[in-house]
Amino acid sequence: MLTLLLIMIAVVGLLIIMRREAGAAAALTLLGVLGLVGLLLDATFIGVVLLIGAIAVAAAGLPALRRKWLTPRIFNIFKKVAPKVSATERTALEAGSVAWDGELFSGKPQWNALLNYTDDGLREDEQAFLDNQCATAAGMCNAWDITIERADLPQQLWDFLKKEGFFGMIIPKEYGGLGFSAKAQSMVLQKLSANETLMVTVGVPNSLGPGELLLKYGTEEQKNHYLPRLADGREIPCFGLTGPRAGSDATSLPDVGVVCKEVIDGKEVLGLRLTFEKRWITLAPIATVVGLAFRLFDPEKLLGDEEDRGITLALIPRDTQGMDIGRRHHPIGSPFMNGPIKGVDVFVPLDTIIGGQDMIGQGWRMLVECLSIGRCITLPSGATGTARYALGWSGGFTRVRRQFNVPVAEMEGVQEPLARMAAMGYIAQATVYQTANLIDHGEKPAVPSAILKSQLTEFQRVILSDAMDVHGGKAVTLGPRNYLGIGYSANPVAITVEGANIMTRNLMIFGQGAIRCHPYVLDELAAKDANDINAFDKAFFGHAGLIFGNAARAFTMGLGFGKPSVPFDAPAAAYAQDIARLSAAFGLCADAAMASLGSALKKREMLSARLGDVLSNLYLASMVLKQWQAGDKVEGEDALLHYSCRFLLNRAEQAFVEIFDNLPNRALGKVLNAIAMPTGRRWDKPHDDLARDIAKRVSTHSALRTKLLANTWDTDDGEQPNPLARYNALLVDYDRAEAIYRTVNKAYAKGELPQTALHPEARVEVAFEKGLISEEETLFMREFETQVLEMLTVDDFAYDAFANNKDTLIDHNAKKAAPVQQEQTSSVK
Repeated sequence: MLTLLLIMIAVVGLLIIMRREAGAAAALTLLGVLGLVGLLLDATFIGVVLLIGAIAVAAAGLPALRRKWLTPRIFNIFKKVAPKVSATERTALEAGSVAWDGELFSGKPQWNALLNYTDDGLREDEQAFLDNQCATAAGMCNAWDITIERADLPQQLWDFLKKEGFFGMIIPKEYGGLGFSAKAQSMVLQKLSANETLMVTVGVPNSLGPGELLLKYGTEEQKNHYLPRLADGREIPCFGLTGPRAGSDATSLPDVGVVCKEVIDGKEVLGLRLTFEKRWITLAPIATVVGLAFRLFDPEKLLGDEEDRGITLALIPRDTQGMDIGRRHHPIGSPFMNGPIKGVDVFVPLDTIIGGQDMIGQGWRMLVECLSIGRCITLPSGATGTARYALGWSGGFTRVRRQFNVPVAEMEGVQEPLARMAAMGYIAQATVYQTANLIDHGEKPAVPSAILKSQLTEFQRVILSDAMDVHGGKAVTLGPRNYLGIGYSANPVAITVEGANIMTRNLMIFGQGAIRCHPYVLDELAAKDANDINAFDKAFFGHAGLIFGNAARAFTMGLGFGKPSVPFDAPAAAYAQDIARLSAAFGLCADAAMASLGSALKKREMLSARLGDVLSNLYLASMVLKQWQAGDKVEGEDALLHYSCRFLLNRAEQAFVEIFDNLPNRALGKVLNAIAMPTGRRWDKPHDDLARDIAKRVSTHSALRTKLLANTWDTDDGEQPNPLARYNALLVDYDRAEAIYRTVNKAYAKGELPQTALHPEARVEVAFEKGLISEEETLFMREFETQVLEMLTVDDFAYDAFANNKDTLIDHNAKKAAPVQQEQTSSVK
């Protein structure tokens, strides 16, 4: 009995010490005291075992002892197996900053570290711009007109965008820009997502490109010349990075600049001779100034002793002699300006280098640092805006579209995708807004940028597919009335650009985060490079303590013990506590994967992707809780919180299961499974009752629908009709219409109306004649049904409308000409 008691005290005590990462001294004390107690009370065997354990802890854990025999051996092994970090990888790892992503990697997230990023909302001028200029711009767009009729934005819209400063949102006011916050920039792009081409056209100049690069790295002369011209639209920028052989692997770009001298107007000028071929460059066909990335060489050593000067960036005017620019690509589903740029032996002066000579060779660092912010904003905001419009249209359509005498929104087969769309849109809104808030507090979230880009554009893919499904024939028939189909076809653009989602998920999220966000790995690698054994000892054994701590935290919380205190009230508290549990399990699994696979983990992309999926879902869930905590709640929002968090945590647990099942070391996978999920999975998919509740609210005039669609283009006073505004107006009147539907349809079912009254309009008129409904109700229903029919109607065209070459048109119904009868003649012999 005493033996069992000592074992239990030892196990519980060690778990507490491990959870707190109290160190070797605490473990040594515990084991030593228990061992002596065992010897004194005649439990000799367990006493000896515990004392041996104490000696082992002392030898391996006390710095003075381990540095004499253990640390040198581990250090030598580490230097052999640690992955080599290339210069470009190191640049990417050192770019940006670590915030909440680092907390999740630690396995013991401190929620106040996230909640302390306070939010003051939008400034007055930002909100006014969102309400007025953005609404006007969105009101000038019709997808069919822009995509099919003109393959461009209307001229008056281009003029408006330039005049109102849309291209200068990130440029400070002292240079003539709007000086918007990251939150405001995101909200603008969400509102402009009513049209894909409009959003991209405005988003790209305010993301990775000359404006941001000049702000951060440009010389004063470059800033003073270009920034005011970019802000007011006199200059339209583009940035040439990708090419035929350099897409996702942008560091392999084969474009070359050679330092040389050129005689111009009788004067010798030091400059660069550039040869390049770029593709997929947004705004290139109309750009007036081109940012260019290239590899710079100095074979004559005119600038110094180095010949290979590295990736460098330059800013080149469009009219530079020898540059071939102006042709267009045809992006799928969206005719935003995009095209190739080429040049052979194009000479430019040295002062075209962004930042001047001091920034030669710094191009990759410049790009990565800018991308950490731009990738958090443009495409995630576009995806979030698309989600909001798709939800608004779908909720409205499914409520007014009736089949089998009921709105299709009442059918569970439609409610399921509606709820999924609402949850994904809710998650996206929270994530993009709260991450923008981090940026406004000075963070440069490198790893979250990869999470947002890949996860939210994948959400967009699902949401648009769901929207197409619930719209049916309305959305598959293109024309001016179709507000959804063209945007649906353009979705692959968001999936592909700014780091293809396959690459981002499989390589970047965990691959970069495992080193950049981990509390100790970067220090261990730095100690290896510096051959500093003392620094390595501190980092490595701190790392070991973290591993034991995460194992203890994951296991005990998995059993339901030791749940952390969190600064949330119900219903958010339970989710915050379980994020902490899964964070500990994630930290443990990340370390186990790195330790067991070493540098081979780079090639285990599917495993890396699943680890990234865990991190991504925990990050998204955290942002949802932050938004919930900070925002005003509306009726029904708790259902959406439950659905969203269950959806994300279920996905995180599924990723864990796939990690355990696919680790090459099967025994390790089983051990991790037992530690991380000792009682099995905890989170089911969201239940049907949540889906029914959410679907009803987003397809009716409710507080939840109003909140989800806030700051979208929802007025019907633009140059083009606004389907969202029209659906909103129908939903306001829907309850009144539904009561009349019930009266009329009940009378028809009883035979009180003629069987020939097959259309709603006919039934309303006959019901009025028979006194079943009032004149006022009849007038109301005439107008209501007129508006409903307009929203259900699709376009049709002349037979030859789609043939660009009319000469190839086949008239399948042309009357066949009578066959010519050949005269039969006979010869007389």
